[in-house]
Amino acid sequence: MKKLYGTGVALVTPFDESGNIDYASLKRLLVHTSKGVDYFVVMGTTGESATMTKEEKRKVLAFVIQNNRKKLPIVYGIGGNNTAAVLEEIQDTNFQHVDAILSVSPYYNKPSQEGIVHHFSFVADASPVPVILYNVPGRTSSNLAAATTLRLARHKNIIGVKEASGNLEQCLKIAKEKPTDFMLLSGDDMLTLAIYGMGGVGVISVLANAYPVVFRKMKDYAFAGDYAKAHKELFKLLEINGPMYEESNPVGVKQLLHEMGVCGSNVRLPLVQASEQLVRKIRTIVQATKKGSQ
Repeated sequence: MKKLYGTGVALVTPFDESGNIDYASLKRLLVHTSKGVDYFVVMGTTGESATMTKEEKRKVLAFVIQNNRKKLPIVYGIGGNNTAAVLEEIQDTNFQHVDAILSVSPYYNKPSQEGIVHHFSFVADASPVPVILYNVPGRTSSNLAAATTLRLARHKNIIGVKEASGNLEQCLKIAKEKPTDFMLLSGDDMLTLAIYGMGGVGVISVLANAYPVVFRKMKDYAFAGDYAKAHKELFKLLEINGPMYEESNPVGVKQLLHEMGVCGSNVRLPLVQASEQLVRKIRTIVQATKKGSQ
């Protein structure tokens, strides 16, 4: 699955002021991000999948497929804390033009590690396309331990993990013991180079919505072994990264994209648009960045 090396952008879903999907803005986003990313991730957490209907998810996926001018690979988010419901969604999904699914570790009900193994084994058995595990303890309230990831890595249809635990020791354990072709992907933009440095092969990114070219350069320099230049690209994101999560993702990145003229800042309840304080902070950073590049 080397076509999924590099940068996958966790696409936001633009909404209009009435809360409907803004397809014109989504098309602009696809054009903008395709300047630097290697593949699209549709209906991840950043896409507000938790507040999208099944029909809306299908329509967004179909739209991305139809407007994928560069024919980039597509990863589709299918996951949840009800194993039977996840299997049903897999059965009901048209996987034509979908290269893999990204499946989040079960949230809220906090299963044991053995429960997580059984859940993902059923998902991988049912999926007609390869599965990428998604470990994000900050949202799920349970951690996909390194030993558990390594057990699942032996499944023929599980090809990688998006690691968003922020635990570099855990990532190192995975990097040390994983099968050669199992992909270790960063789930934290600021740890992208650390993951590359330990043998990881990419990132599924929030900030690539706004700065796809930065991520392309970072990847190219890292793959060439020039980490000095790669870090110069990463440092461009240092100031803006924090504000992206102050009021929950994707509130921050949608405001950033609004400042850049890509799409509106509308989100769906229970999320609300960025506060005036956060808007000012993001706007100040964007303006300073523009001045610095002139």
